[in-house]
Amino acid sequence: MGDRSNLGDILTSMTTVTDEPFSRTQPAALEMPDWFSEQQSEAQKVFENEPFPARTDEMWRFSSIKNVAINQFPVAGEFSADVQSIVDARKYRKPAGRIIFANESLISAELYDRKLAEAGVIFTTLAEALVSHSELLREHFMAQTVRLGSKKFAALHATRVKAGVLLRVPRGVEVTAPFEVFHLCEGDEASVFPHTLVIAEDLSRVTVLEHFVSVDPEHRGFACGVNDLVLKPGAKLNYVSVQEWSPKFVSIQVNSTVVEKDANALNLAVNFGGKYSRLESMSRMVGGGARSDMLALSIARGEQEFDQRTLQDHLHPDTTSDLLYKNALYDKARTIFSGLIKVEPGAHRTDAYQKVRNLLLSDDAEANSMPGLEILADDVRCTHGATSGQVEPEELFYLKSRGIADLPAKQLIVRGFLNEVVDRVQHPELTEYLHREIASR
Repeated sequence: MGDRSNLGDILTSMTTVTDEPFSRTQPAALEMPDWFSEQQSEAQKVFENEPFPARTDEMWRFSSIKNVAINQFPVAGEFSADVQSIVDARKYRKPAGRIIFANESLISAELYDRKLAEAGVIFTTLAEALVSHSELLREHFMAQTVRLGSKKFAALHATRVKAGVLLRVPRGVEVTAPFEVFHLCEGDEASVFPHTLVIAEDLSRVTVLEHFVSVDPEHRGFACGVNDLVLKPGAKLNYVSVQEWSPKFVSIQVNSTVVEKDANALNLAVNFGGKYSRLESMSRMVGGGARSDMLALSIARGEQEFDQRTLQDHLHPDTTSDLLYKNALYDKARTIFSGLIKVEPGAHRTDAYQKVRNLLLSDDAEANSMPGLEILADDVRCTHGATSGQVEPEELFYLKSRGIADLPAKQLIVRGFLNEVVDRVQHPELTEYLHREIASR
């Protein structure tokens, strides 16, 4: 699988490029902390000893295992495309800060308001954080157990990660504009291992917008990413990811969210790309009044496969979770959803919802849905459901009778179908941005 990446080595190549009033310079190269080196060594052992997934595994049921049978993980080479033009086509108009990686190398790390730094906001790379915020990273970096099937791939990620971001928002600080992160990939058969760690301290408010982009739609590749989202009491976090890997990419993304007392987490995954894209999302409500909204929308074409596995884990009384996943499938595309609402012993008065809807726009499209409940407490309200259907003839007739051609009419119906997910993001400017991104496709 090649040599493991040494974060100390790449610090020397880091630059900060910005015309904005405030930017932070990355430090000179230093050795990785011992705990991180030890963690990488342990992860290497787990990766080597953990068996490769089989379709008979419940967590991989219905999955096309052949898509993840990758024998080599070559490091992405030099990035030659125009980074600025790629970012300009997708960037949020006025973010609070922006970090850009291209083939795992840092292009820029920018914080646009000096007052945020003065308030104690940390927005920096994983490499810099290992030097300057080692103990903070040690407490939260990949601290949650991988429970949805990709333990082997999470271990691989831990051994290879270098293009990572740390965002910490101090107690009581509210940041309206999103922090934006780009992971760009160029080159055939390249691999990338993006990582994002967000720590929202007590009573803070923050939004993160993350992009995963392939430059060439003909390039094959492999992405293995992990997100750690940590919400302290009373915090509120909106996390939105837009996945645009090439149609020949294999992608595995492991999301972990921990929501403490009276905190509110919203996680939206927007999926456009990938040959095989697996999203594992686990949210743990660990304090009374905690709430987690787990959202996803996917537009699948050709022979794309979106594999979605979720866990809503309620560990404390008086907690809420609400999952809404919507998939629009064209051609021979297929989706798999397997989700579990788990109410742990003593987690009374849990309020949990789970809804999956698939819109089949072709007779050859396929949707597999497996929602589930495991309730180990009393006095709870838990509902789940999954539906699959085609465009209603009445809806199509209504639009065509008003002079709209067949294809634009179907496009309008699909956009209306997906709008419900986007509108759950309680951030008007970000919602408008996402509607434009979806419409452009």
